[in-house]
Amino acid sequence: MDKILNYFPQLSARQIEQLNQLDELYRTWNARINVISRKDIDNLYEHHVLHSLAIAKAIHFQPGTTVLDFGTGGGFPGIPLAIMFPDSHFKLIDGTGKKILVVNEVAKALGLTNVTALQIRGEEEKGQYDFVVSRAVMPLPDLLKIVKKNISKRQHNAMGNGVFCLKGGHLDTEIQAFKRIVEVSPISDWFKEEWFKEKYLIYLPI
Repeated sequence: MDKILNYFPQLSARQIEQLNQLDELYRTWNARINVISRKDIDNLYEHHVLHSLAIAKAIHFQPGTTVLDFGTGGGFPGIPLAIMFPDSHFKLIDGTGKKILVVNEVAKALGLTNVTALQIRGEEEKGQYDFVVSRAVMPLPDLLKIVKKNISKRQHNAMGNGVFCLKGGHLDTEIQAFKRIVEVSPISDWFKEEWFKEKYLIYLPI
């Protein structure tokens, strides 16, 4: 948690309180429904929360921005972003009902009124959003085929509407088709922990 305050010193008392609650909430729920690797739960803040908040280093969502978290799993990156941007609305979707149950319970416990979580496949999601976010769900070309229909034409932000993906490893093949417009940012430019080496934030305007 201290690492998050180090990188985001402007957090309000309410946001700090919500972030502090994440540890107990995820430990409790993870003991019942495995949404985070059991050996990784001790790294919740670095590997999951801070990783998700790399998106908040790239863009400050304006009030009224709508965001679709595609394949949210246990609520990442959607839950940390919803804490960070209380005036934006986040819809978190996943095909696994147990994971969505956890997300809904965590959001309720945190008092996040800007989160909707639903068990639905991306192909079935019909809504329009300013941005789609995802964390290593599938290769970028496959993701684009599914979510391109969900990107709104109305603009709320300085950055154009599009997709943010958190990825690791070698991305050359994956981004080849989009190399003229894609932006790849090393997360290690923002966060100095060793774990973030060779992890990237991909932004693709649509």
